Order: sequence, then structure tokens, then C-alpha cells
Amino acid sequence: MYTAHPDRYADLPYRRTGRSGLMLPALSLGLWHNFGPNRPAETQRAILRRAFDLGVTHFDLANNYGPPPGAAESALGAALAADFAPYRDELVISTKAGYLMWPGPYGEWGSRKYLLSSLDQSLTRMGLDHVDIFYSHRPDPDTPLEETMGALHSAVQQGKALYVGVSNYSAEQTREAARILAGLGTPLLIHQPRYSMLDRRPEDEGLLDALDELQVGSIAYSPLEQGLLTGRYLDGIPEDSRAASDSPFLNSDAVTEDLVARLRSLDEIAGERGQTLAQLALAWVLRAGRVTSALVGASSPEQLADSVGALRNLDFDAEELARIDAIVKA
Repeated sequence: MYTAHPDRYADLPYRRTGRSGLMLPALSLGLWHNFGPNRPAETQRAILRRAFDLGVTHFDLANNYGPPPGAAESALGAALAADFAPYRDELVISTKAGYLMWPGPYGEWGSRKYLLSSLDQSLTRMGLDHVDIFYSHRPDPDTPLEETMGALHSAVQQGKALYVGVSNYSAEQTREAARILAGLGTPLLIHQPRYSMLDRRPEDEGLLDALDELQVGSIAYSPLEQGLLTGRYLDGIPEDSRAASDSPFLNSDAVTEDLVARLRSLDEIAGERGQTLAQLALAWVLRAGRVTSALVGASSPEQLADSVGALRNLDFDAEELARIDAIVKA
């Protein structure tokens, strides 16, 4: 029987999510790639237990996480039943709907029928009666935003979600989503954008400014840029890496000589700060407090603990930031 570490809240910082009462850990665990039948169940449970022992109280999923789709939610459901039933009220569990889950016209995007059906399926897989955050995973160009946001509002009204969020929405779409939800009486809690040292779109396209203006929280996914910022590629492409497998999220063509040279320069800065490259990348995303939490994946408990080590130094001086910008933007 798993018993959580008694000092799990001693060290990891928590940040308020926008203007809500919800606090999120500065690092959250994403179950995107490493939770499913292709990984040993005991390894998955060990990662979740280690996360919670370190104070990582937020587990983030989506209906399509796996592979196959749904597998990550099923894996979490098994772990919740085996290890975390006594701790459910100490956990923030989020899921999303938006990508393809089943055949036909009702199996993806942002209709009311799809979103609420998907949420019911997610709750069944996880063995829960509600999630803490339910997201629209991507904007639907063909469904009125009022319908998509209305479905999120209904999830809260039905007691199946406590808060709602959006992911992959532009700044303008986020403003409109927040306006609609405010009119319904269900505030927009959080936005989940892709954001890293190598992907500055939330800055460049005004999304972070919009979230500041709206007082909406943010949680960055892919802060390690699909592993490019972990240090695994400092000497090229390892045979067992994601890029070597030509994953749809990272392929070998992306790992150019120029990119490897930039990664080595960033690694030098990390070394000067007493950090690994991954820790530098996470600290950079969390700098200055504009991002509520950064999502990290983990293939082992040790990898997760290394990520948490980034929180020991989140401060950057102007020279460090300028050097990072010069490397990335050159």
C-alpha cells in the first residue's frame, strides 16, 4: 500500500491560477507520451508516486493521450484506484477533448455532443465522477464558439468539472472565449499553449499579454521542445530517441547541425548556472511568474526528480536572458 511522503508540500512552490482560488504546482506532470500499454505499468505508477511525493499535485491528460487514444486516462485510473484513492482531494486532474477519438462526425472538434460525450468517456476511463479542469483542446473553425464554451459551462453545471480551460487558442480566440464564459457565469481558468525557449509564439503573438489582461492562468506544454532541450541531442541523434523514430512530433530532419550547435551553447549557460539544459529550459519558461505551471513528461522517476530540480533557481539576470535570446534568435 502506497503512503505519500509526509513532507511532500515542503519544497515545491505553488502559484495562483489567474484570479481564481486554485493553486497549481510550478511543475505539473503531463501524461502525453509515457502512459499506455507500451510502458510497464509499474514504471508508470512509480512516476506518479514520485511526482506526488515531490509535491507535484497536478496530473494533466487528454482523451487522445496514449497511444492508443484513451490509454493514458485508463492508466491513470488504475493508479488512482491502486495508490491515490485516499489523496483524491489533494490532486488536480485535468483532461481535454478536441482531437479525433471515434469515427463519424461526432468524434472530434468542438461540438456540444462531442465534448460532453468525450468527458463522460474520460471519467469512465479514470474511474472519477469529476475532473478538476476540462479543456477545449483546440478551436473548431466550423462550430460557433458559443456552442463550444457553452459545453464547457454545462460540464461545470453538471458537476463533471470544477474549472474550464482552452488549449491552442490564439490571443483573440482566447479573449472571445473568456467573454462568452464570463457571460455564462463560468470563468475561463487557464490556457495551455505550447511554449519554450525555442517556440516563442505565445510571446510573439500576444497570447501572454492577453492572459495577463484577462487574469487567466497559463500552463506551458512542450517546454522541453519534445526532448530537444533535455541534452539528449548535444551529440546528434541517439538511436533510441524520439527523433530517431521519426515521431510525428519530432523527426530527424529537425535536428540540424545548426540546431545542435545552438543547443550546445545553451547547455554552456546551463552549466554556468549549475543546471542541466532541461533545468535551464524549465526555469526560463517559469521566469518572472508569467506562466503558472510548466508541464513535464517523464519516462522514469529519476527524470522527473531532475526536472523538479529546476525550481531551485528560477532567477535570470539581464545578461543571461540576452545571451539566450542571441543564441535562439540568431
